[in-house]
Amino acid sequence: MIALARKYRPKQFSDLITQDHVAAALRGAVAQGRVAHGYLFAGPRGVGKTTAARILAMALNCERRKPGDAGEPCGECDACRRIWTGAASLDVVELDAASNRGVDDARDLRERAMYAASTESGSKVYIVDEAHMLTREAWNALLKILEEPPPRVVFVFATTEPQKIANTAAPILSRLQRFDFRRIGPHAIVARLKQVADAEQLKVEDDALHLIARSANGGMRDALSLLDQVLSFGEGPVTAARVREVLGLIPDELYGEMLRAIVERDPAAIFPLVDRLLEAGADLGEFVNGAGETLRALLLAGVGGQPEGLTEGLLAVVREYAPQLPPADIVRLLTILSDSEERLSRSANQRLLLEVLLLRWAMLDRTVELSEVLDALKGGQTAAPSASPAAPSPPPQRAAPSPPASGQKLEPTVENVRSVWSRVVTDARAKTPVLGSLLAEAQVVAVEGRIVTLRPGHAVHAEGLERQRETIAQMLGQYISEAPRVAIAAGGVGGGGGGGGGGGGGADRITPAGASAERLKSLRAKDPTLSAAVDALDLELLE
Repeated sequence: MIALARKYRPKQFSDLITQDHVAAALRGAVAQGRVAHGYLFAGPRGVGKTTAARILAMALNCERRKPGDAGEPCGECDACRRIWTGAASLDVVELDAASNRGVDDARDLRERAMYAASTESGSKVYIVDEAHMLTREAWNALLKILEEPPPRVVFVFATTEPQKIANTAAPILSRLQRFDFRRIGPHAIVARLKQVADAEQLKVEDDALHLIARSANGGMRDALSLLDQVLSFGEGPVTAARVREVLGLIPDELYGEMLRAIVERDPAAIFPLVDRLLEAGADLGEFVNGAGETLRALLLAGVGGQPEGLTEGLLAVVREYAPQLPPADIVRLLTILSDSEERLSRSANQRLLLEVLLLRWAMLDRTVELSEVLDALKGGQTAAPSASPAAPSPPPQRAAPSPPASGQKLEPTVENVRSVWSRVVTDARAKTPVLGSLLAEAQVVAVEGRIVTLRPGHAVHAEGLERQRETIAQMLGQYISEAPRVAIAAGGVGGGGGGGGGGGGGADRITPAGASAERLKSLRAKDPTLSAAVDALDLELLE
């Protein structure tokens, strides 16, 4: 009995699934008589590289093809049948570079290529599979014949790792036309499997086809081989449960259990979940991949998309939990997953790492839109009873010295510099918003002669102010009678330096955590509503 992957191998360019760009180019080259002497077919396994090479060989040697035809082989003549089945042919030679990779093999191939095709209208086609396995010396032996090939000789090199050829034999690539084959999408695989099932008069559930398509990872040959494997397991209709049992796939309900633990923040459910996986002999790496796909489908549903390629059971799980997990939270879950995947693949204790990953998911705090928090807080303030005691009036602000009239300059004193400081900040914001923000938080702490000493709002701002001292001095010079010089005091107004005092005091040692805390403290100081929301709702403010 012929395997399905061989029985339903395409016989014409038009039968190549998802590789329309390759099919159109090769078909046109054959029809116009512009076939190149060398091709490189690159792409994942099982997507049609060797099949396309055989169809090209069939088209070049088809006994029934006439000039002016569309470039397709008939697929039925003796030459086509022999090439398609891989039988012995004088004009088509297939080599596996994994076992014929040395320089002697390449020399033998080169010498054989010097002989003409067996028919006057035919071509000799050499198909070299796993071409990346050829040694550097073997490529060098082939270089000359690829530069000056004999007439009607075509080389087709197929590889899953073209980068290895680029590293080993870069000059070869410029002598070849390269075609990159794409992975085949799950919809195309399912459609092809349905055609095969109808032709074979098989009863196959749609969910079973979707499971096979997902397991094939973009390869049609793998999909047909998996269907063959499931069929050989027993009689009767091919069900999703049968596919899971034969291929060892994870049941959909375990992904549902995982999502429930995440949504309900139930870390205690993680350990029995992992125990069930281990008792079933499941591949933990496969479960992690499936968890990522499930979260992706959940994210797609959350942003208004329609997840595709899922079984009905998994689609029902996604529809149930999508409204309960905001997209922002799913992105955070996927970020944690991407940080853990490499360690999971290399770890000798995958169980522990998987448990830690799932626990981090189940214990993750939920994100809340700040606008929602502020709106809720404002709504609570608006709804407060009118008879409640009035809030105490804020303390009266100390009047600052009057700023100078337009065009009038002041003597350089602390009071005078402070009186024009708001204008300096405004000028700075107009010129450089970042500098304006730094000056808005800084304080004028001393004026000695022509030297104006500023203390930064936070110690981490000192470096930025130091770089802008000349600019600050020029701005002050518009309001002070003598052009001043600017000095930056150590420490910061927010801590470590004593706001409003003299210019002395050493700078505190600033750690990254301390700097972050200072920035958040400044943010709360600038927005009283935000600060009130954080305190009222016991939120953690993150940068």
